[in-house]
Amino acid sequence: MSQNTIEKLRSVALVGHGAAGKTSLAEALLQATGAIAARGSIEKGSTVCDFDPQEKEAGHSLYSAVVGFDHEDTHIHLIDTPGYPDFAGQSIAALAGVDTALIVINAQTGVELMTERMMRYAAERRLCRMLVINKIDAENLDLPGLVADIRERFGTACMILDLPAHGGADVVEVLEHDAGDADFASVAAAHRALIDQIVEEDEDLLTRYLEDGADPSAADLHAPFEKALREGHLIPILFVSAKTGAGIPQLLHALASLAPNPAEGNPPPFYKGEPGGAVEAFAAQPDAAKHVLAHVFKIVVDPYLGKIGVFRVHQGTLRKDMQLFVGDGKRPFKVAHLYRLQGKETVEVEQLLPGDIGAIAKVDEIAFDSVLHDSHDEDHIHLTPLEFPRPMAGLAVETRKKGDEQRLFDILGKLAMEDPTFVVERHPTSNETVIRGLGEIHLKAKLEKMASQFKLEVDTQPPRIPYRETITAPAEAMYRHKKQSGGAGQFGEVHLRIEPKERGEGFEFVDAVKGGVIPGVFMAAVEKGIRQGLAGGVVAGHEVEDLKVTVFDGKTHAVDGKEVAFTIAGRKAVIEAIRNARPIVLEPIVTIEIIVPEASIGDLTGDLSSRRGHITGTDSRGHGQAAISGEVPLAELNDYQSRLKSLTGGQGSYSIEFARYAAVPPNVQQQLASRFQLHDEDE
Repeated sequence: MSQNTIEKLRSVALVGHGAAGKTSLAEALLQATGAIAARGSIEKGSTVCDFDPQEKEAGHSLYSAVVGFDHEDTHIHLIDTPGYPDFAGQSIAALAGVDTALIVINAQTGVELMTERMMRYAAERRLCRMLVINKIDAENLDLPGLVADIRERFGTACMILDLPAHGGADVVEVLEHDAGDADFASVAAAHRALIDQIVEEDEDLLTRYLEDGADPSAADLHAPFEKALREGHLIPILFVSAKTGAGIPQLLHALASLAPNPAEGNPPPFYKGEPGGAVEAFAAQPDAAKHVLAHVFKIVVDPYLGKIGVFRVHQGTLRKDMQLFVGDGKRPFKVAHLYRLQGKETVEVEQLLPGDIGAIAKVDEIAFDSVLHDSHDEDHIHLTPLEFPRPMAGLAVETRKKGDEQRLFDILGKLAMEDPTFVVERHPTSNETVIRGLGEIHLKAKLEKMASQFKLEVDTQPPRIPYRETITAPAEAMYRHKKQSGGAGQFGEVHLRIEPKERGEGFEFVDAVKGGVIPGVFMAAVEKGIRQGLAGGVVAGHEVEDLKVTVFDGKTHAVDGKEVAFTIAGRKAVIEAIRNARPIVLEPIVTIEIIVPEASIGDLTGDLSSRRGHITGTDSRGHGQAAISGEVPLAELNDYQSRLKSLTGGQGSYSIEFARYAAVPPNVQQQLASRFQLHDEDE
């Protein structure tokens, strides 16, 4: 492995829909650069990136994997990511580690769900983007139609950087060539359009270009090309066949000569301060001489190496044996071993520069989204969090063997540590442990990992729907807690006012007490009691949210005033106020996209409507397939996989994503309230 400078580093992520050929493309790139002697096979489970036994069994990626290779004296860090929506958390997290997103599109199936999502996520993160159309060796393709569809969906900034030739057996690059044979379009026209787009980024260059009429040199085009990438004014389209190797040399050349180095990409969105408080933007500089600043975008719990933190260095030089801090931690840890990753292999290195991706093992303090640094000056530096889909699919789990409960919590904690879209909930009212993910396949993979790697079998059942409660009107209430039973008693009185807030704004607590009628030492107890009251619900036993609670008066007693009294008074007062504030129950609404045979559209739309769903659109996906999009209450989807299988003969699939909370219909609220009252009576 060559000794690199910052200018000779690139970091890219392969993202896109499942079956687009991302892992096969990674194999082709590794083989073409000599990083591996021969390409592995997904069918045989021998690829570098899909090394986990679960991935080999599934035949597709479940986790992101980091590899590296050298080309044209440049080291390229590449992250291969899963493509199926259920595993989107791994794909989105990888965006925090790279400067460029390579969105891979299957030439046979065109723009799919994850293509659109990853284009959006990468744009929101202000990453440079390139579109790679794979499988150009397949038969019956409509590549001109695909390019037209790409430009219609993503804009005219999507410009051809190379073109397939000789029936997809070869590719001709159009930035440096203005003539040649191509399967469609004109090399000369594509060349001219690309040059015209690039020179618009530099007024002086544009003026010379218009006056001289001659193409600028490659050196003159480099800076405006990078600027166009950064601003989203240029999204190059490249064609490849991972199977035959067509277009692989051109893609490698584009990565080495056109993809941004760490100093050329958009700066990562660091900020200084603490969430919820005053913050200011912090500019990390890809300077090897400055303080170290690195961000952890992936956690792996390895059976042999323990916890592994995978990170991108953004500033400074990270060296073996140096002392690092995690976040605002006061005690440093020593970097005993420093690694680069090559799939499952760890390659020990002495140092990592800004732009490098590396890993550290066996440091318990490291967590997903941690910032690593070598000076207390950076104690309060954070990277703006990525926006992940909210995990809505759920299963209630319990151990088959008594006494395994603690093991269950430990294992679930490790799984949640690795996956930002896998959440573990404990519901005291129902005594349920609920796991939530992005879909049934996501949860199935977690259960299989629990059984295979951790040897723990669990039983599952549908969980309670995560309803919420809120209020629709302001109200006031007071509660006096007084208890006397010989000796010192308990006394606390709380007066409070509640007001509704906009949906999604959460809970706000305001201390408006004057004159010390409730001593400041007891206000924390009052807030604790209020939060307890909100957690237990009033109408149907679900958490109350989106309200402002103002404590404005109260009383205490010189001897009997105690924390426990004010906790009880706060809880009872807020419950009474909620009852008088026209409370309602909210249910989670999810967006759903269903891929089905076109012949099943009528049956599926009718079924969704019967489930209180709303159809927002249908879209032909070619090859007799269609996509139905809509919104539907999560409560209506408990048995949806089996229903979909029945309606489509096993040929349908779906993905869901949280949209918002909305009020349940009155009859549903009445049913939920009745069940809650019966539960209270049983208690």
